[in-house]
Amino acid sequence: MLAGAFSSVLWTLLGSLIVVAGALVYGTLIRQISARRATAAPESTEAAPRRTFGLPEAFLATGLVLFLLMSVTASVGSPIQLSSRDLVANFLLALFIVFVVAGFLKLRGIDIDSLGGFSRTSLKRALSTAVVLLLAAAPLILFAEALTQNAFGSGSSRQEIVDLFNSSRTIEQRVMIIVLAVVVAPISEEFIFRFFIYGVLRRYFGIAIGLVFNALLFAAAHNHLPSAAPLFVLGGCFTLAYEWSGSILVCMAMHSLFNSVQLIFLAFPELVQQ
Repeated sequence: MLAGAFSSVLWTLLGSLIVVAGALVYGTLIRQISARRATAAPESTEAAPRRTFGLPEAFLATGLVLFLLMSVTASVGSPIQLSSRDLVANFLLALFIVFVVAGFLKLRGIDIDSLGGFSRTSLKRALSTAVVLLLAAAPLILFAEALTQNAFGSGSSRQEIVDLFNSSRTIEQRVMIIVLAVVVAPISEEFIFRFFIYGVLRRYFGIAIGLVFNALLFAAAHNHLPSAAPLFVLGGCFTLAYEWSGSILVCMAMHSLFNSVQLIFLAFPELVQQ
């Protein structure tokens, strides 16, 4: 009995140290972002300024946020029975929004590549950075998950897509879910939430308010209250990764890796038990 109590205390201490380590990593990112902004030189008046988000983008972002909030409000109180058709429809809608926003920015003469930092880093470096930052974010997400389970009960944070994946009876359906979750969702959601909505919020309200509001919206858009705390932490980590790296590819890679790990655990539940 004494050995069991000692083991429990040891695991608690180890878990606390890992959470602190993750918090320190993201605290370091915040300090580096603040120092970079404090020492940033003002743009030269002689050089042509890089075109960034303006009032037209602010109006478009406001309409998009209102649309997302209306969708969340409409789903409150009504049980969601997610089907494969619903899942595909949701992702097609997200891709449609991406194309609309991208087309609007192109018509406005805004350089999406430069503004989003797509060519600022290589895919290999973005992936390696994503691995490190996701490892640092994992204990923070798991801590939020533990708080959620204490409040709502064990297993409460499972989203509908998890149940759909577990109930899939054909390999084709599972492959479709994997492609949508690992490829389509990270690209579309990071473009919408981090690149565009956060970019507009950052432009007019600053990094702190933009980060908090964006993370809240990201959590709310998933329409699953028990997952709100972990998703808020996840969205905040994605935003900090984007702000620190200057490239949307980093948080796209983080999002893809996060979804991949979740699907691996779903496909091989014995790994979770071990």
